[in-house]
Amino acid sequence: MDVLSETIAAIRTGNPTSGMFVRHAPWGRDYPVVPGAGFHVVLQGSCFAVRSGAEPIALGAGDVLFMPRGADHHLVDRLDSPVTERAQPGEPREIPGTGARTALLCGAYELGRQRSHPLLDELPEFIHLPAHPGRHPALRAAVDLLAAEVAAPNQGSDAALPAILDILLLFMLRAWFDEQAARAEPVGGWAGAFADPAVAAALRAVHEAPERTWTVPHMSDIAGVSRATLARRFAATVGEPPLAYVTRWRMLTAARLLRESNASLDSIARKVGYTSEFAFAKAFKREYGTAPGQYRRAEDKPPLVAV
Repeated sequence: MDVLSETIAAIRTGNPTSGMFVRHAPWGRDYPVVPGAGFHVVLQGSCFAVRSGAEPIALGAGDVLFMPRGADHHLVDRLDSPVTERAQPGEPREIPGTGARTALLCGAYELGRQRSHPLLDELPEFIHLPAHPGRHPALRAAVDLLAAEVAAPNQGSDAALPAILDILLLFMLRAWFDEQAARAEPVGGWAGAFADPAVAAALRAVHEAPERTWTVPHMSDIAGVSRATLARRFAATVGEPPLAYVTRWRMLTAARLLRESNASLDSIARKVGYTSEFAFAKAFKREYGTAPGQYRRAEDKPPLVAV
């Protein structure tokens, strides 16, 4: 079981959006908070990402900037340029001008708002992945493919774009975790969880079979370490005790099944380890603040702005 892929699939909702924007100096765009994750790729030129209370991030051609929780920020060609635009539907993709040209590929992913996942919770608000030669070739290939599809839509683009955007999201996260694992100091967080054979084995087992009656002894047998060792290493990397994570994963899986399938509540309850619909409904309401049936009937949310 691929834990990263399963995690992203569980918290993703709706369809991703993307767009290409061309601006000529001087320019400045405001990007408000989005209820999900966002990204920018500089295809040509350069700019700065200006964040509240933090140092600006200088972005050059090929750089990727990922916002796991959709934090608000500005993009400007120079730090002294005024912010005169705000990301919103229907705005022009290109504004002619005589100043230096900057081309940006921007997008957003809608993520579950009511229940998050520690994998995303622990990430910094802004992840800068510079375009160093030879680094993260898969990410570079996905960026090139997405840029080509956005610049020249063709037959099948409606199907291709969401698929490429899904791949891009995974590759941005993979690049970040790979960079953390390559650092000289000990690795913590989810990068550490993926790198720890015992924790990774326990995570894979839970993701593969959330319906099982999990106990720490059972998980430690699978991990091949003592109960105390697994409990300590699991909490240090994943961010919560093993059985707390089992409950979280069960609820995220249930929410995904409620959104994406017509399975009965009783069937979903059994798929996530509950012997009765009543017990499942009680646990789900405790986590999401609403009954499973109400969650399923909730109105569709408006699509994200293609930032």
